[in-house]
Amino acid sequence: MAFEIPENLHPDCGPIAWMLGTWRGNGHGDYPTIEKFQFGQELIFQQDGRPFFHYMARAWVIDDEGNKVRDAAQETGFIRARGEGRLEMVLAHNTGMSEIWYGRAEGGKVELHTAGVGFTESAKEVTAGHRMYGNVEGDLLYAFDMAAAEQELQPHLWARLQRV
Repeated sequence: MAFEIPENLHPDCGPIAWMLGTWRGNGHGDYPTIEKFQFGQELIFQQDGRPFFHYMARAWVIDDEGNKVRDAAQETGFIRARGEGRLEMVLAHNTGMSEIWYGRAEGGKVELHTAGVGFTESAKEVTAGHRMYGNVEGDLLYAFDMAAAEQELQPHLWARLQRV
């Protein structure tokens, strides 16, 4: 699918412009405290000319044939471009958690690390995260490492999504 950079894109958002739009695909999840699973996912990155993107994501667990089993995680927030590829991200999750992330964008790659995590009384305690997004052959590939449930930072989710 053809992608065009919007005319009103803020210059600070140049290093992440490739992420704009809607992406869909499938991924895998694993963690020591849960059973392995597969999921479908949709990510949406929107902009309005200011130096940030609005980000929304939703996922659903799928079976081996790719059929939806149940709804899963949702998150929304903002990726704030600070110039020279520096990024800040604020996220809120349906699971009762909020996060602040810092990172960089360079050459079709975005890497972010948590700077702070807050959670409600009923939420699972997540203490750290690492996210990597990459533009690989026109697809969005990502990996999410997580430290939670008294476990060290380790791989949790990875997916390959296509622009729609």
